[in-house]
Amino acid sequence: MNSAAPASGRLVAYGCLALSMSLVGAYVALSKPLVAAFPVLLLAWLRFGIAALAMPHWLKRGADEAPMTARTRGLVFLESFLGNFLFSICMLFGVSITSAVSAGVIMASIPAMVALASWLFLRERITVRIGLAIACAAFGIGLLALSPAHAPASPDAAKSSTPWLGNLLVFCAVLCEAAYVVIGKSLTGRVGPKRIASLINLWGFVLSTPLGIWFALSFDFGAVRGGMWVLLVAYALAASIWTVWLWMTGLRHVPAAQAGVFAVLLPVSAALVGVLVLGENLSGPQLIAFALALAGVVLATWPGRRR
Repeated sequence: MNSAAPASGRLVAYGCLALSMSLVGAYVALSKPLVAAFPVLLLAWLRFGIAALAMPHWLKRGADEAPMTARTRGLVFLESFLGNFLFSICMLFGVSITSAVSAGVIMASIPAMVALASWLFLRERITVRIGLAIACAAFGIGLLALSPAHAPASPDAAKSSTPWLGNLLVFCAVLCEAAYVVIGKSLTGRVGPKRIASLINLWGFVLSTPLGIWFALSFDFGAVRGGMWVLLVAYALAASIWTVWLWMTGLRHVPAAQAGVFAVLLPVSAALVGVLVLGENLSGPQLIAFALALAGVVLATWPGRRR
C-alpha cells in the first residue's frame, strides 16, 4: 500500500483483515457441532446455498469494473475451488476428527505457507527469516502430530483412532487458504470485493450441489434442533459473505505480505473458542506447538528494516 495513504484508510483496512481472520477462526471451531449434526458434504452445500440467497445483488458488475477476461474467470474458479470448496471440505472433515485447538495450531502455519506459495508461483525470494518461519511451523505441526487429541466434540471424533488424519486434512485446508490469498491478491485489482465474494460462493454451490442433493434425499432434517439451524445460518453468512468481503476489502489496500500478519488471529480465535466455548483443554505439547506456530507467524510477518 502506498505509504502516503491516509492513516484512517490504513486503519480501516487493518480492521477488515483482523475481523476477517477472527471470524474464520471462530467458525472453524464452531463448525464442530455442525459436523456432528450434518454430513459434511450436505453441510457444505447448505452453507453455499444459504449464502447464495443472501447476496444475489452482489453479482452485478460495478460501474468502475472492466469486463472479466478469460484469465480472470479462470482465477475466480480457482479461487472458489481451492480457497472455498476444497478448503471447506478439508476443514469440515478435519475438525470432525481432531480438536479445535489442534486445528488452530495447524492453521498458524498459514503465513509461512503463503510465503512458500509466493515463492513457487510469484517467484518472490524467501529470506532466511521466512525459512525459519516455515521451519517453526513444520516443527509445531510435527509436535502436534505426536501429541494426543483432547476433548473431541463429536461422536465421530470420540470414536476416531486417527486424529493424525484430521490434522492432515486441516493442513490441506491451510494449503488451500494459501492459494486463496495468492489468487485473491491478483483478483482484487480487477474485481470488486462484493462481486468476488458472490462469484466464488456461487461456484462453491455449483460444485457441491450433486453430492449435496444426494445426501439431502436421505437426511432427516426434522431431527436437527432449532439452535443448530441458527448456528448453520450464522456459519454460512460468516464463511461465505462476511469473512470473504472483509478480507478482499482489506487486501485491496494492504500488500499481501503485510496482510499475512493478521492470519495470527485465526489460530488464536479458533483456540479461544475451543477452550472457552467447546470445553477443550490445552495440553503441554499443544502449548509448545502453539508457541512454535506463533513464533513462525512473527518471523514470517515482522516488517523488515526500512531503507
